[in-house]
Amino acid sequence: MSSENVQTKWGQFISLIIVFFFWGFVGSANDILIPVFKKVFTLSQVQSQLVAWAFYAAYFVGSVIFFLVSTKVDVLQKFGYKKTLSAGLLLSAVGSFLFIPAATMESFPFFLTALFTVGLGFSIQQIVANPLAIKMGSPQTGAHRLTLAGGINSFGTTIGAILLGIALFGMGDNKNTSLSLEDIKLPFIILGLAFIAVAIFMNFSKIEDPAKEEEEVVKVAHEKFKISDYPQLYLGMLGIFIYVGTEVTIISNLPALLHTAEFGNVLEDAIAPFIALYWGSLMIGRWNGGANVFNTSNLVNTALKFIVPAVAFGVIIGANIFAAHDVSAFYIYPLWILLFIAVSFVGGKNAGKTLMLFGISGLLMMVAGLVWPDPSIAKFFFISGGLFLSIMWPSIFDLAIAGLGKNTGKASSFLIMMILGGGVIPLIQGSICDFDLTSPGGIFGITWTHFSYVIPLLGFAYLGFYGFYCPKILKRQGIDHNIQSEGGGH
Repeated sequence: MSSENVQTKWGQFISLIIVFFFWGFVGSANDILIPVFKKVFTLSQVQSQLVAWAFYAAYFVGSVIFFLVSTKVDVLQKFGYKKTLSAGLLLSAVGSFLFIPAATMESFPFFLTALFTVGLGFSIQQIVANPLAIKMGSPQTGAHRLTLAGGINSFGTTIGAILLGIALFGMGDNKNTSLSLEDIKLPFIILGLAFIAVAIFMNFSKIEDPAKEEEEVVKVAHEKFKISDYPQLYLGMLGIFIYVGTEVTIISNLPALLHTAEFGNVLEDAIAPFIALYWGSLMIGRWNGGANVFNTSNLVNTALKFIVPAVAFGVIIGANIFAAHDVSAFYIYPLWILLFIAVSFVGGKNAGKTLMLFGISGLLMMVAGLVWPDPSIAKFFFISGGLFLSIMWPSIFDLAIAGLGKNTGKASSFLIMMILGGGVIPLIQGSICDFDLTSPGGIFGITWTHFSYVIPLLGFAYLGFYGFYCPKILKRQGIDHNIQSEGGGH
């Protein structure tokens, strides 16, 4: 592909990147909504986790509908990328506007419906956007483009919480700590209008539609494909389920943890910096992986592995200072970042080894968070889970679809359905938190809310196991995966 050809696609790629940014923005906005709804509607911790459930279940439902429709007609072939993506954006816009009557009626189920609608739109966007990012340029750098888009998505999550925090609570000295659902309206009106603007822009952009010849292949693949034939796939589906669940549960239950007396009674209006630090940790890791997009010498690449996380950490601190949050407690966090960098050097570019090492590291962080005597340090062990989760998605995906050949597309749609884990696992952890209401004595000398972090601990254990075990499955099938994952999404 000529360099001119690859360059013309940057304009399209940037418009696509905006879509990835939206996903992140709304994802972290949920984490502010959880403690806000919990207070306004006086919910238990499990009930407040229905926010995550509504959002991630929508991904699952959207994927299933898309899958069922595509057995009859190939949606992308029939309507093309642009129309499908625009339809997804418009559906999310409708969901955003539904927040207005939900706030007026002060109805929690109505809010959940609105969030579900936004998530449904996202599931359509996700099915189109992932393959599209890979196709917008030379195939060799496709996985890296996806990592870069993921990095922008993380930037959205990092500042989403802070911006929504400002919209709801103001900033600096004139912060209001009282909550009004009216304040939720404006941010979501703006979000809805932004979805519409991008949908219009997408319709006029020069995105090419998928080649028509793929149709026969899809039909042939449809007849012979059994998930049970591919242990890497069904164990990988469980991997994605647990991965997304762990990623979401750590942060969506963190406000409840910080709200306990043990962790300093942190109130709703002071929670945004911690949410930003958590999603920022995922950003640090993904930007670190994204550094591989650039073909540089080993020396420069090694330097980038330190410079990029430093810049990303600067972005988190800068965004918080802009919002007039006191983040002096965060200055110890680079110790965890250095630990993460060290582990990523050991893992190198091997998907299985990376996943195993990050799983073990995340597990050790959760153990430390549970047993560390000083809560002001313990909370950073939990938050650092974000660092070790950050580059797992491409590693799990890479391993799960290895050796699937023409069934790769089908396998991908099954893997994306497993995002459902983001709705299920927080409910499990939330139900453990709620034991504090019925048996306030706690367990092992800590509160139930603190103990509930055993859930992400178990999640990391499985992810580490999958990274260790999956390459052995692939070896038995005669697939040498180390070579494949050199270019894979890291």
